[in-house]
Amino acid sequence: MTAQEVRLCGLLLREHFGEVVEKVGTHLLKCGAQNLRTIIHETGLSVDLVKKSLCVLVQHGASTFSSGRKGPGSPTEYHASCDRILRILRYPRYIYTAKTLYGDTGELIIEELLQRGHTTMSSTVKTVADRLTQNMAEGLTMDYSEVSSTFSKLVETHFLQRCPPLPRVGNKDSSAPSETPAAPGTPAAPVNTAPPTPESFPECYKVPSVTLIGRGKRQLASEDGEEQRSAKRAKMDPETHGDEGIYWQVNFERFHLHFRDQTIISAVANKLDQTSSEIVRTMLRMSEVTTSPMATCTKPLSANEIFRSLPPSYNILRPILDQYLTLLVDDPMEFVGKAGESGGGMFVVNLHRALANLARATLESVVQERFGSRSARIFRLLLRKRHLEQKQVEDFAMIPAKEAKDMLYTLLSQNLVQLQEIPKTPDYAPSRTFYLYTVNQLPTARMLLQSCYKTVANLVERRLFETKESKRLLEKSQRIEAILASLQVSGAEPEQLTEVEEMITAPEKQQLDTLRLHINKLDSAENQVDETIFLLESYINSTNASS
Repeated sequence: MTAQEVRLCGLLLREHFGEVVEKVGTHLLKCGAQNLRTIIHETGLSVDLVKKSLCVLVQHGASTFSSGRKGPGSPTEYHASCDRILRILRYPRYIYTAKTLYGDTGELIIEELLQRGHTTMSSTVKTVADRLTQNMAEGLTMDYSEVSSTFSKLVETHFLQRCPPLPRVGNKDSSAPSETPAAPGTPAAPVNTAPPTPESFPECYKVPSVTLIGRGKRQLASEDGEEQRSAKRAKMDPETHGDEGIYWQVNFERFHLHFRDQTIISAVANKLDQTSSEIVRTMLRMSEVTTSPMATCTKPLSANEIFRSLPPSYNILRPILDQYLTLLVDDPMEFVGKAGESGGGMFVVNLHRALANLARATLESVVQERFGSRSARIFRLLLRKRHLEQKQVEDFAMIPAKEAKDMLYTLLSQNLVQLQEIPKTPDYAPSRTFYLYTVNQLPTARMLLQSCYKTVANLVERRLFETKESKRLLEKSQRIEAILASLQVSGAEPEQLTEVEEMITAPEKQQLDTLRLHINKLDSAENQVDETIFLLESYINSTNASS
């Protein structure tokens, strides 16, 4: 964990949960596992605030707890998960993916679970049905069974999973993990910080029998305090649905596999054509179940199987498919490899090589944008030839000696290029030593990843600053919008609506438009940098798994 990651985690915690949770979370990230008394002493916060902050972190999976290191009977210790906190940055992408695959219902289910951390199926179905009903035309409502069906589909495709069973404390119910901070002296069994898998938890993807009959209800109360009243009603609701104690959470790893596959498909479409990308899409879909998440390539698929699995709408004939498969195998990017000749040829999607080549293209693009096309030519040459002397770089890149020397030293000073000394004699005399320039892709990718973390942290900080500077104006705008909405519902006359709208002056409207434009640009930049972060993280994790 680096300083840039800790800084970004702190900003994300502050934006979503407030400054108190940020203080506790960053303290755990910097100091490691600690018990409640130590956290209170070192942060200087009150016992109540620290307990509530830990409850929030545990509820959202950003912190885990286990028995103390001194053995049974020692105080419970809390540990913050940097990776889990950084996933907050990707929330908009998870929600958009759910909307693309499962429509508005899937979008709201994922959004609800991300907001709550983990919750029961019945509670999620009711809340989502109410929200969908609220946005429907008058007289229309959303049936609970439709939302339950979408929830079940998300579980079947492993986008949702059950939370792992946690130890019960006394007579408390299954929400004990969020209450555990209140009793730090109670020993707790170690909690697995890794996401649960079907192998370690047999019922991870089993949907319980839930008795939910009814339709969504419209909220007629005012906006203020509505969410708090809904939460209070849910706690006091004596009705049972058959899923008490079964909590669900978003399976981030499954979303990441989907993002990885979409990245590879998009790269094939850009490099070759749409038909090639649809063939690769079919191969990835066929091997979703049989391929492990950390595999370097998919299971071999025969050309006959691929042909039978292609959707009829593609209208790809068998000879055309063979030509496309040959083209994909011969392509330098090595997205697809050949593993045998049986069944018309056995083919695999080279997941690790595809990620490595995409990460390499990203590094080349960064060098070109920062240092120009000639430096990118040198960088690309060193990636391909591995080791070259300065004279060889000048000759192969066809760049004058002085310019090549300046560019190499610039890249060397930025740690994008490394210099390796190979002596002819043990004394390392410069006249009898070869000086070879090289590029180590993995360390360079790690360095670029840290730069991306720093960039995102700067973007988040700037957005928070812009929002804070215009806080008064934003609050005024929200109040006026709420008044307009209530007047429209009550059937007010146009003159009244116009009068309320004129409460914001023309300069204030212009200032609001400028602020929203800046915020949208910052949000867009965050999402774009996050795509680069995801690609580099996937490449690094894949390399570590294959080595």
